[in-house]
Order: sequence, then structure tokens, then C-alpha cells
Amino acid sequence: MSSIFNISISNNRITMSDKKQLLKALPKVDEAIHSILDMVDDNVPQKVIKRAVQEVIDEERQGILDDTIVGALKDVQEWQQLYINRIKKKMSPHLTRMINGTGVVVHTNLGRSLLSTEAMQALTQAGFYYSNLEFNLQTGKRGSRYSLVEDIICELTGAEAALVVNNNAAAVLLSLDTVANGKEVIVSRGQLVEIGGSFRIPEVMKKSGATLVEVGATNRTHLRDYENAITEETALLLKVHTSNFRIIGFTSEISAEELVILGTKHGLPVMEDLGSGSLIDLSAYGLPKEPTVQELVKAGVDVITFSGDKLLGGPQAGIIVGKKKVIEQIKKNQLNRALRIDKFTLSSLEVVLREYYDMEKALKNVPTLAMLTEDSDSIKKRAQRLLRRIKSKIAEWCDCDLVPTYSRVGGGAMPEHGLSSWAIHLAPKKIKLSELERKLRALSCPVIGRIEEEKYLLDMRTIREHEIKDVADLLVGMFE
Repeated sequence: MSSIFNISISNNRITMSDKKQLLKALPKVDEAIHSILDMVDDNVPQKVIKRAVQEVIDEERQGILDDTIVGALKDVQEWQQLYINRIKKKMSPHLTRMINGTGVVVHTNLGRSLLSTEAMQALTQAGFYYSNLEFNLQTGKRGSRYSLVEDIICELTGAEAALVVNNNAAAVLLSLDTVANGKEVIVSRGQLVEIGGSFRIPEVMKKSGATLVEVGATNRTHLRDYENAITEETALLLKVHTSNFRIIGFTSEISAEELVILGTKHGLPVMEDLGSGSLIDLSAYGLPKEPTVQELVKAGVDVITFSGDKLLGGPQAGIIVGKKKVIEQIKKNQLNRALRIDKFTLSSLEVVLREYYDMEKALKNVPTLAMLTEDSDSIKKRAQRLLRRIKSKIAEWCDCDLVPTYSRVGGGAMPEHGLSSWAIHLAPKKIKLSELERKLRALSCPVIGRIEEEKYLLDMRTIREHEIKDVADLLVGMFE
């Protein structure tokens, strides 16, 4: 279809008469579909083709009516390209692979922790074959899915019992609902954190049916504050590890050991929400000291909750460990079935947990731990390998060089701590930084970096060795 009308445009507006001409000239759906049948793969469903064509034509019609589309009529080839592009978009997975050049290791928006090759193989086996998810091979009768990982978790942490649900918010909700529904829970005012998506401890507690009792001040809470708040309605003493923010200066908080002593004195259980729980003391590798799950178990905390997909480096999960008496009660909660994990989480989590039998191997084999503990010299060498692949090939459009920078742990953990790293600095010559960012985001495999002090950076801590060729090909292809 070619332009056959003279359209009068004034101030980006067209006359009503011309609008009618443009609307009348819109393609008919059936004819449009027929025009591209030979251009579309046979595996594309007819309903997808039809819907794509309808959407393109409907959007063009609305644009004409709204004066957002003005100008000459489109020819057949232009229409066909619009249809094909829309079909490709509809047939592409919504959840797609991306390159993380942000330097944030546990990036919540980009999928948090990565799984190892072995963990991915376990996922494939769990999905491709039948399994003993709830079948006891010894008795030939129904078994419990939780038993598949409980023994491993208990062995690694020293806990008497364990349970895994679908995320840590679920772990906290389930635990509170079991132990304190209709009762009071005492927590320090300085620990009423908000996690991602505006989920807050007070709201989670309210949903569980427990009543929040705040004690202390934002920056200082004393043991006497907890003790003075204990009544006949008190069911639990709760400690929330503030992993996603820090209060510094004139501060004071109660340790888990002190809270356990107080709880024992009054016959009350103690619970701690660790958030980004870790099984390894990462302070030995230059990161800030964070309490490990084992330390809290040893301190006598009755219920400990933490994430499986943050510092642990596994799939999304909420892990509950602690005293057998309390954990068994939590297992029997009817809410547990709504929050239970599936076979994919179980299969990959088991592989990740087994890595922790040898802590040194875990640091190498669990991608999150490997990235967090990698030294800056090896990151620089990887950055140099990428730079050699792209520098001369994109020189006409973009300058690039190496710059020192700082990565972040992410996932709400250690927010004030920067990890020494190296980044590729891209300085476009013909477009703005915002346009460069948009183009990289629009690639077939999107590359996500960060703009910092008017510089576009690809932090190499989170770009792994096997991704160097992919990143180079994507960058070179974008500028060609």
C-alpha cells in the first residue's frame, strides 16, 4: 500500500477529512494475515498471528484518532514488518536471559542468586522424570517432601529440626501464625524493617494474627525494655536482623544470647529473622561480620528464619530451623501447605546445601559465594579480556576503558559495604548515555549496567568468564 492522499499537517494535527481517509485506508485483518503467511514460521499458532495483526492495526487506528500518528500512509512492506515484529515479540519468552553488569551480586530485580551447573542438572532431572517427591522408598508408602532436605539442613546448622517454605516472608508469617496468633510479640522498635515490595514486619505480624509490642528507641534498646513489656499475653520474643540498613553512632541492641536467657527465665520462645542467612562467616574474606545460622542455633534461639536465595546462594526459599518442639508445631500449621515448596526448589536446594559440607568448595562452586569472594585482580584480568575483544571494533562509535569501581552484595545484605572491583567504562560518541542504556536494554540478550557520575559502567564482578564472548558480540553487533 502506498501513499495516495495528500495529508495536510499543521502543528502535528490533521483535518477530520484526512483522518477519515487514513482510517479508511487501514488494512483489513484477513488481507493483512494473508500477506504475511509465507513470512511466518509454521510453528506460530494462527491465533497469535491474528492477534498480532489486530493489535498493530488497532494501535494505528487509535494513533490516528489521537493525533499521535500523522504523516504519509504506510506501504505493504512497512505494515508487514510491523506484523512480523509483533509476532516475534509475542512468541518470545517474557522471562528472558540477561547480562548483569550492575555489579550487584544478589540482584533482586535480576533473579537474585545464580545456580551452579550441578543444581541446574538437578532441576532438569526433577522436571523430566518422575521422582520420590512424596514417596518413601523404604516403606513403599507416602513420604514427606520436607524430609528430603531436613537432615542436611540440621547437619549443617546443628538445629534439631528444619522446614523449608517458598520464601523467607512466608517463613516469618508461618512461624508467627503458629507461635503467636492471638498473642503478643515483643520486638525492638529499631528492628521494624521494610523489605522489598513494601512488605513490613508490622504488617506481616498483623497478617499472622499476632499483636506487635514495640520496645526501646529507634537507636537503643535494652534488655529491661523487653522484660518490662512481658505480660501474660506475651507469646514470643522476636529479633529481626537489620541486614538491609544500618544505624550507627549512639546505639545499643540485645544479643541473641541475652534474649534467650530472658526467654528461658520467663518460659518464652525466642525467634530471629535473619533475612539473608549465611552458613559461612564471610568476614574472613573481607566482608562485614554477619551472624551465621550456626551461631544462632548454638545460642539457643528457638526459631530462626532465613532466605535460600540470598547469601546461601540457592533457589528462592524460606528456611526455618530451630528446636524440634516448635518446628513440629509449625509443620502442622494448615498454612504450611499453601506455602510449601515444589520439586524444583527441593532438587536444586539439596545440591546447593550439599556443597556446604566442604566450605572451601562451596566458596568456589556456589556462584553467589564465588562472586562475593573473588579478588579484584582476577576481575581486572577478566575485564581486560573483554576490553581486548571490543575496543578496536567499536572505536568509531564509543570509547571504552577500564576503571576501578565498587560492587555491592545486594539482596538487602551489607548495604554499606563496597566490594573492590573493575568495570568497562563505555563513553558513546554519537548518542547520549540514556540512549546507550536504552539500546543495551533492548538487545536480544539485554545487557544491564549502571550510570554512575555520568559514566556508563559494566561491572565485571557479575559478568562471568563464559559470558565475555556473548557480551563482546552483543556490543559489537549493536554498534555495527
